Amino acid sequence: MQPAPDPQADKILPFLPSGESWIARHVRDLPRSGIRDFFDLVQSMEGIVSLGIGEPGESTFWNIREQAIFALESGKTGYTSNLGLLRLRQAISGYMERLTGVCYDPEGEILVTVGVSEALDCALRAIINPGDHVLYADPSYVAYSPSVLLAHGVPIGIPTRFEEEFQLRAEAVAQRAKPGVKALLLNSPANPTGAMVDEGELEKIASLSEREDWVVLSDEIYAELTYEKRHRSIASFPGMKERTVVLNGLSKAFAMTGFRLGWACGPAPLIAAMVKIHQYSMLCAPILSQEAGIEALEHGATQIESMRRSYRRKRNYLWRSLTAMGFPCHRPEGAFYLFPSILPFHLSSQEFAFRLLQEARVAVVPGTAFGSSGEGYLRCSFSPRMGDLEEAVARMNRWMRANFRKGACPTAGD
Repeated sequence: MQPAPDPQADKILPFLPSGESWIARHVRDLPRSGIRDFFDLVQSMEGIVSLGIGEPGESTFWNIREQAIFALESGKTGYTSNLGLLRLRQAISGYMERLTGVCYDPEGEILVTVGVSEALDCALRAIINPGDHVLYADPSYVAYSPSVLLAHGVPIGIPTRFEEEFQLRAEAVAQRAKPGVKALLLNSPANPTGAMVDEGELEKIASLSEREDWVVLSDEIYAELTYEKRHRSIASFPGMKERTVVLNGLSKAFAMTGFRLGWACGPAPLIAAMVKIHQYSMLCAPILSQEAGIEALEHGATQIESMRRSYRRKRNYLWRSLTAMGFPCHRPEGAFYLFPSILPFHLSSQEFAFRLLQEARVAVVPGTAFGSSGEGYLRCSFSPRMGDLEEAVARMNRWMRANFRKGACPTAGD
């Protein structure tokens, strides 16, 4: 026997919101990260060799870990200043001057953040009014476009081309210098391509930014990881320190991804605006990470050089290997990614990556995760340990021979 219907149900149910209706439109319409979707699948499989995750394959250096342990045992478990520990900001100031030639006042021109991701979010929210346009290179790091959207801005990708080694050109930037553009978001060396903006082009972009009165957000998280030429910060050009927020941190060069420690350096009024956002969302970066960061910046230079030499060797090995297998591929100037073309194999980036995962048990990232200009490419990280790289190359080589009748397997070395 069915229960009698509730006569009040029709009156109540139409007014009960569904879970979907509670979500803000600009969040509801935001796509999930292509990298996260892909690696949810990877984590459900066994025996995978991954060239996909963008983090160092080695653990944080022991002296840095030891400093975090010592700080914990010393009872340093409280809040810090919103700006971050003064001693850390002083260390950042000295480090950035050595790295970029630009001096920042630790009292008001440096903000310590929870990774570069938070620094980027604070910077965008501090400068964007609804509808402002932000320019960036495409393909790009997966968070750029969504971060602009979450700040109610309009992301405008500037396509870069394989034929130009994915370099961002000043002429292409100038073509988008239209009313409504508020900022330019730079990333050099770049994720996912490893490309560095040529110094001559960077100078032209600096002049253009000054002429158009743009704010420049310069993501320099890979600044230390360059191989043939030295990194040049756009903030070091005349007149650019006053309009540039430089974003950097300890995740990549110091192998400290899990510490979630980054910073922003820029004009005091912009940093002050970012602090307003930071203090109401994060309050401060974790004190243990900040204590470890002091050790990294004061005593980590030798370890960075060792890591760079290791990356250079692994870059050369993976680049030669992919080239021998038939992938058109540039040798990147920085970061720890290769961005090989798969156009000769007549598969989409998604299809190629999924087949490689399922059939060869090697994980790479489809280029489309980084924007529409990434179609036809894959991101392959050379940050894993050499043994993992060699195993990945061996598996890929067998799979390529079986499916495309081409392949070779170089040995590791310079």
